[in-house]
Amino acid sequence: MEFEKINNKGQATIFKNRYLETLTKAHPLLIWSIYSPVLILFPYLAIVKYNIDIYTTFMVFIAGVFWWTLTEYCLHRFAFHYHPKSKLGKRIIYIIHGNHHQFPRDKERLFMPPIPSVILASIFFGLYFLLLGHYALAFFPGFMFGYLLYGSIHYAIHAFPPPFPWLKPLWKNHHLHHYKADHKGYGVSNTIWDRIFGTMYDCKKEVVDPEKVKALMFDK
Repeated sequence: MEFEKINNKGQATIFKNRYLETLTKAHPLLIWSIYSPVLILFPYLAIVKYNIDIYTTFMVFIAGVFWWTLTEYCLHRFAFHYHPKSKLGKRIIYIIHGNHHQFPRDKERLFMPPIPSVILASIFFGLYFLLLGHYALAFFPGFMFGYLLYGSIHYAIHAFPPPFPWLKPLWKNHHLHHYKADHKGYGVSNTIWDRIFGTMYDCKKEVVDPEKVKALMFDK
């Protein structure tokens, strides 16, 4: 999206109905509170009830985290940045992701809202259970932990400067995605798949306008 379409103040109005509008917003702590029990209970059940040893449970959990990183990249690149031709399709993409590009400072929409989040998470769990059986009790929490890290890192990128120098390429890659062009920099929590698939910005050569990045930050 072009810079002229970015509003560094306010937030999009997705629904005219105030109750529906409220359901499009989420605080990070709310989303963490929803899924934290899953991160604890599911692996516990895998170990205690289904006799999956701790090492295997841990490794399957890590595999779930890693699988999330690819899912994150693919969803962002092929779903969130899909360019539909129909009016309905454009409306759906705007609700899902377009509003974030138009209002990147809107900190209430950096996580998916609870209702669609739980629905999609349930679908993913059902799919993983069909494929992995009881090992899904370790894989799915890893997958969701990856999602929670993604959302938290996304929040941090828009809210704070990178806390460590080695995180600067991650921050810059996403700022370039917003302020340079949105056909690169699809990774948010990591740059692994951008590097593999050739969509990583050359962070040593690309320049981000510091004033525009400063304007993107939340008010403290």
